[in-house]
Amino acid sequence: MERHEIEIFLTLAEELHFGRTAERAGVSQSRVSQTLAKLERRIGVKLFERNSRRVALTAIGEQLRAGIEPAHRRIQEEVARATAAGRGITGMLRVGFSGAFTGDLILQVADVFSARHPGTELQIQQVQMSDPYGPLRSGDVDLQVTELPMDEPDLTVGPVLISQPRALLLPSAHSFARHASVSLEDLAEMTLLTVAGSVPAQWREHHFPRQTPTGRPIPQGQAIVHWEDVLSLVLAGKGVCPVAAAGARYYSRPGLTFVPFRDASPIEYALVWPSARETARVRAFAQISREFTESRGGSSAILDLI
Repeated sequence: MERHEIEIFLTLAEELHFGRTAERAGVSQSRVSQTLAKLERRIGVKLFERNSRRVALTAIGEQLRAGIEPAHRRIQEEVARATAAGRGITGMLRVGFSGAFTGDLILQVADVFSARHPGTELQIQQVQMSDPYGPLRSGDVDLQVTELPMDEPDLTVGPVLISQPRALLLPSAHSFARHASVSLEDLAEMTLLTVAGSVPAQWREHHFPRQTPTGRPIPQGQAIVHWEDVLSLVLAGKGVCPVAAAGARYYSRPGLTFVPFRDASPIEYALVWPSARETARVRAFAQISREFTESRGGSSAILDLI
């Protein structure tokens, strides 16, 4: 059997529909019929029963499929492995993430990446918010999903994978917890948690501002190191914290309330990597991440589908 005959036969055995098989194989429907007729003449028996209502494998067709499908899959895997090696897409790739929902996305992208590049090994790890770029610069991770904005000359910003409305996380007993929405100006009447560590000033001001848009000072609370600190401190009434609205799905618990902002820009999460250490593996992961996000409706819709 020639390669195109094997691929058309296996696709038809999976789809059991000549039109969908033709679409997947990138050929005309008549070409699928001609290929199948040629195979059946060569083998001397029908491989499919078909009429106007259904297509089904015969017993011999099922036997043929069971015999050649594993070998075909193995050939595809070896070709993919050789191609990856030729392009340099082999070895270890370490990917960082900042929160639960970015971790979910990265794990799903990693499955696609591993299937497409079987010669690679992936290591996924969380990056603490108090040192957002340290692991990238030290080489502990090769790329990561992180919150924008970012203005770091040595780092490359890749595709935006997630865009989320902003919400305010506060104790359920707080007076603003009963509001349908809050404003950035309302922060002047609360204590805002801050972030410890080597956080760029632009990033800090965007996510944890010191004053409202009209210039009113925002009381500053305890500095946090780990994301888990936020949940504990807010529950204890030590302050409030701006977060992505998706946090309500991942971190909801008694005593916490998520109230949407009505005037804050969305929080965007993008892939970031050191410009000097960009590799074929990094580029491939970024491309697959972009394709994965786009296939699920884009950065604003992706979390509804993972």
